Amino acid sequence: MTRWRSVVPGVVLGTFSLLVTAQGVSDTVGIGETSGRLGEKADLSNAPRVTIDRPKPTFPLYERNKRMHGYPPFQALVDAAPPGSVLKVPPGNYAGPVVVKKPLTIEGDGKVTIDAGDRGTVFSLETDGAVLRGIHLTGSGDNHDTDDSCLDVRGHNNVIENLVIDNCLFGIDLKQSSNNIVRGNKISSKPFDLGIRGDGIRLWYSNNNLIENNLVTDSRDNVAWYSHRNIYRGNEGRRSRYSIHFMFANNNIVENNRFYDNAVGIYFMYMEGGGARNNIISHATGATGMALGFKEASDIFIENNEIIYSAVGVGSDLSPFQPNTTIRFKGNRFAYNGIAVQLTSELGGNYLDDNIFEGNLTDVYQAGRGQGDKNKWNGNYFDTYQGFDRNGDGFGDTPHEEYAYADMIWMETPPARFFKTSPVLELLDFLERLAPITSPELQARDPKPRMHPPTRKAG
Repeated sequence: MTRWRSVVPGVVLGTFSLLVTAQGVSDTVGIGETSGRLGEKADLSNAPRVTIDRPKPTFPLYERNKRMHGYPPFQALVDAAPPGSVLKVPPGNYAGPVVVKKPLTIEGDGKVTIDAGDRGTVFSLETDGAVLRGIHLTGSGDNHDTDDSCLDVRGHNNVIENLVIDNCLFGIDLKQSSNNIVRGNKISSKPFDLGIRGDGIRLWYSNNNLIENNLVTDSRDNVAWYSHRNIYRGNEGRRSRYSIHFMFANNNIVENNRFYDNAVGIYFMYMEGGGARNNIISHATGATGMALGFKEASDIFIENNEIIYSAVGVGSDLSPFQPNTTIRFKGNRFAYNGIAVQLTSELGGNYLDDNIFEGNLTDVYQAGRGQGDKNKWNGNYFDTYQGFDRNGDGFGDTPHEEYAYADMIWMETPPARFFKTSPVLELLDFLERLAPITSPELQARDPKPRMHPPTRKAG
């Protein structure tokens, strides 16, 4: 038995499913279905391609920025190259846009720039088995309606490597494109306000891609929607909104990445399977700052991550969502966060083992009264533990229990969080602990707390 999503999103997604199915894609989600049905087992490399892009407008030269007037058109080199050949491009500046519809290996050696003059999309890769390497793409348009980007990928088994992408609304946009490698690219958006920038790397109905060793800065989000079994490895993201945002995207793996100064680290939304390991997520601050977020997600593992200096380390809403599923936190370090773990679900199903909690203003926030025993804690290290280890086995003789005293004020009245750590609330909290007027609320109980931080695996 599966849970239903909320009614309004269900109606919207159900309508969307009917529209897409009518165009030839049958493996989509409808009302009452779960993300496990969202094309997880579909092999899009053998499926007919659906027309998913709005028609791209054509811009005459006089409408493009004058800086690229006089550049030779790169399209002429592409048209002259036989399918399957290697195109070694002479160094220099070239004019876009470019459309590639045959398998080519295009080598720029870091000495080639293609500029579309701030109009439309710079480069469209509409083939399978191509290689695009060592080229600087710049100067897309700024139209969200036509998804102006530096690179559109509409094919399978391509390699996109060592590109420099800047002054583009969207960076690399993959739609219905699977088994590609996107590696070693440097991507930034246009210098707009955060909410109206484009995404650095976007996957839509794209499976089994490797996103590796890319640097994405000053973008909006990296997103994967309806895209399964992708691997994000060794990437770095800075000064963006979502480092990675998954939605209806199952069994994706995020490992060995570094995310700094983004509003949100990794967000698992309606996702089943997969997880994150060996990542560093730091300084996810601001009013909505969150290192790891969960929204109706299930069967996720979170292992050996460094979650530091964030407003909220883990923010979980109705997760795990599906019955008899879990979310497993093991071997992570939560340090110097405002709230280390915030669980707003009353469903339980979260397992936290061998984690480190140190220097956080609040280690645990569990929503709902009487819900502190719904999740399972075991073998974690808390720097606030005040017990003893008389038998010397490395574990405390008594359980570690987290209670909310005056903290219940801001927990039950979120606007009061503004006054968290203020002298008044700190005094109230001290008095409540000294002589409780009301019964404190249990937030978490670890029956076997560690006396010392466990040794963490090398990332």
